[in-house]
Amino acid sequence: MYRPSEHGWIEMVVGPMYSGKSEELIRRIKRAQIAKQNILVFKPMIDNRYSIEKVVSHSGMNEEAIRIEKARDILKYIESDTEVIAIDEVQFFDDEIIDILKKLADQGLRVIAAGLDTDFRGVPFGPTPNLLAIAEFVDKITAICMVCGQPAHWTQRLINGKPANFTEPTILVGEKESYEARCRLHHKVPRDL
Repeated sequence: MYRPSEHGWIEMVVGPMYSGKSEELIRRIKRAQIAKQNILVFKPMIDNRYSIEKVVSHSGMNEEAIRIEKARDILKYIESDTEVIAIDEVQFFDDEIIDILKKLADQGLRVIAAGLDTDFRGVPFGPTPNLLAIAEFVDKITAICMVCGQPAHWTQRLINGKPANFTEPTILVGEKESYEARCRLHHKVPRDL
């Protein structure tokens, strides 16, 4: 179904919210476009923050994308001349994405996936940890702590301006009203005892 090649691989771009993951994904897409490569860009159906049909960074950079519900939907769009697959917010996909991205890389495609490596609790998020383990290239980028200005590796969820409890639902699509980037010292996740 797909063209065989010896040069497929998986690239991961991970970090907390406001670290520039989507911006880096878009930068890599644009470079592939300059090289005249055939690219498909995907985003999860759940991500509707800035645009329904685009991957959009917090800084406003954007790229057209195909919205999909499940990881296997990617396979419907692959053609014999597809060279690059880019996926934003990879943490929102089901675990099947791991085998699908591995299969595409094995078949010679360059796969670039961006997303959160941990959720607001600091726990590895969705399929991301397993993708990190099988990726050839991993870039873990940081944000700036919105409390002290130090490098931030964590995503802090806020409810009415206060840290969300550990028991809150893991998935809540939101922006500055709900999330901040935090360093280890200022990342707080209270637990009800």
